[in-house]
Amino acid sequence: MEILSPHRKLGEMLVSLGFLTEEQLKSALEEQKKTGYKLGEILLNSKLVSEEILFAILAKQFNIPYISLSEYGEIPQEVLSLVSDKIAKTYQLIPIEYNSKTKVLTVAMSDPLDLVAIDNLKLSTKCDIRIVVARKNEILEAISKYYEKKESIEEIEKDAEKEFSSNSDVAIIEDKSEITELELKADAAPVVKAVNYIIDQALSFKASDILIEPQEKQIRIRYRIDGVFHDQKPLHKKLLASVVTRIKIMAKMDITERRKPQDGRIRLSYGDRQINLRVSTIPTAYGEKVAIRILDAKALILALSELGFEEEQLKLFEKAIKQPYGMILVTGPTGSGKTTTLYSALNVLNNPDVNIMTVEDPVEAVIYGINQVNVNEKVGLTFAAALRAFLRQDPDVIMVGEIRDKETIEIGINAALTGHLVFATLHTNEAASAITRLINMGVEPFLIASTLTIVISQKLVRKICKNCRQQYKINLQQLKPLGINPDIFKELKEEVILYKGVGCDKCQDGYKGRIGIFEVLDCNDSIKELILKKATHFEIKETAIKNGMITLREAALKKLLLGSTTIEEVIKNTFADEIQD
Repeated sequence: MEILSPHRKLGEMLVSLGFLTEEQLKSALEEQKKTGYKLGEILLNSKLVSEEILFAILAKQFNIPYISLSEYGEIPQEVLSLVSDKIAKTYQLIPIEYNSKTKVLTVAMSDPLDLVAIDNLKLSTKCDIRIVVARKNEILEAISKYYEKKESIEEIEKDAEKEFSSNSDVAIIEDKSEITELELKADAAPVVKAVNYIIDQALSFKASDILIEPQEKQIRIRYRIDGVFHDQKPLHKKLLASVVTRIKIMAKMDITERRKPQDGRIRLSYGDRQINLRVSTIPTAYGEKVAIRILDAKALILALSELGFEEEQLKLFEKAIKQPYGMILVTGPTGSGKTTTLYSALNVLNNPDVNIMTVEDPVEAVIYGINQVNVNEKVGLTFAAALRAFLRQDPDVIMVGEIRDKETIEIGINAALTGHLVFATLHTNEAASAITRLINMGVEPFLIASTLTIVISQKLVRKICKNCRQQYKINLQQLKPLGINPDIFKELKEEVILYKGVGCDKCQDGYKGRIGIFEVLDCNDSIKELILKKATHFEIKETAIKNGMITLREAALKKLLLGSTTIEEVIKNTFADEIQD
């Protein structure tokens, strides 16, 4: 390989290493002139170069290490005070460490080749600067966290106490003056700050859901983090009507209606990301409850290798999605990551020469190049109606957000029979059950056998925090009740090393993040024969296991033995397989 000089420009380096063509670099440089964006940012946004490749080249050629700010921990105030908020925001950087003996300031940047920023840092701090690379969105989040003054929830409540002297909660709004008063309170600074605080905290914790629940004397706030709800500091009950009204206004909902459920959406920016909030309200005994689902488009689309598939499972999935026609079913309970799996697969297929159409309820994230339709039953736009219309639009790939009735699945199967690749989801707890569920819905077995390629069942397990992970030993005999299959885990010794998180300031109870566990049922000839015979799901599962299918429990155990998750997560999320002696 050609030895590259550290003084060469980034674009030239990428071309020399074969990651870019001359034409691609020229096009990116022209866009840079038009937009003023940094070259690395343009290359990442256009997906010409992956973040891993870009940072790896920077690290190797310029000896610049890469760090994850989300796992870095708290930055001391004395370090932050060395760099002004103006410089941090202008050049999108964050100071993280300072060595007072050597006077070296370590700064995280998304563009470590920005010499103007480095020179200004040297002049303003009078320090030697050591650069590390971090993701742009993490730097922007850190700037927002450390440099933008945020009031505590206690301060917000005190302001609200001063502004609102009486409890304005009413069961039914009948008077126009009450509507006007609620609107004024919803727009008042303390209420705006309270709602912004609730949402901002949830985003900083990487929560997937927010619950605002009225109790007798207070408002309970809960965030779902890595699939588990955690209580936050409650708000005074006096703020309920104003907070709910504020959220309704943001979500373009009817603030005069408090007697029946409503749905709405909020779109906002957080760092360099666009976040969608799906809002739902429902009346309860103590007032309206609000549930907010946080949808981050970037988090919903991952590389297939990042989802958690075992090696053999990934090969089956990749083979199935590259077929020109057929049906792929993804099953699992609500919140099991089905949408992420489907979006990630569609993203692989998303090319200019492919016509992809989806029908969803609702559309979780808008993906460039994919035609996405939102179900609207009020006007007759059901899953089945959308699918019938799709077939007149000449699609190559169709995705059905959820199979709810016989009509929808039959149209989907007919689409698969006529040369379309169809993705669909179904609510079952294991892969084999999906087949018997379709038969019970009245679908002819020969149609299922003719079209079904694979069935994927999935769940999410929490990952152990890398920062506070500790190992411990356990006897293999103690693991056998979990369903350890001796054929799969042949290399295990009598004493097994496992891991657990003890809890730290970077995680929640020793866990940080989640990863998928999968059961991939390959619908080969032996499975198709059982489908035609209307076999039970037990018979189908037994045959699939003999064919080499890894069950959900086995997939979870593999994650356990790799040190990714804990025994508690394995037991909570999967059923033990019947292992014959």
